[in-house]
Amino acid sequence: MRLALAEARRAVEEDEVPVGAVVVACDGRVVGRGRNERERSGDPTAHAEVVALREAAANLGTWRLDGCTLVVTLEPCAMCAGALVLARVSRLVMGAWSPDAGAAGSVWDVVRDRRTGHQVEVVPGVLEAECAHVLSGWFAGRRDPGATAST
Repeated sequence: MRLALAEARRAVEEDEVPVGAVVVACDGRVVGRGRNERERSGDPTAHAEVVALREAAANLGTWRLDGCTLVVTLEPCAMCAGALVLARVSRLVMGAWSPDAGAAGSVWDVVRDRRTGHQVEVVPGVLEAECAHVLSGWFAGRRDPGATAST
């Protein structure tokens, strides 16, 4: 999770919503890293999870990420949760919950829906307070231009 938090902090520097993700292969190697890049790239799908999954697939030479773990600082949205299922990711480790748009147990539970044909193990709340703090600090800075986002 510390590596995902480092990606989230890099997103802050790029004026992106601070969400970071890493994909870890079954042998412990980090095979994908990502942070939100929607503003920079102009790509509405450039969420941290999707960026990390794309890099992992390229590095492993396959779209099937069986045995891999995605570690992300914020509960994935429906799009990202669907991508986890389609990529056959085995485990999701997440930090903060997303009570407005989360799709790994809060609003929806796409990753464990038995109708999808693949379920992802979910490990929630890892460094939850620290992950939430990075996000809340960034959003506080957006609401109050005089405030400094704490990262």
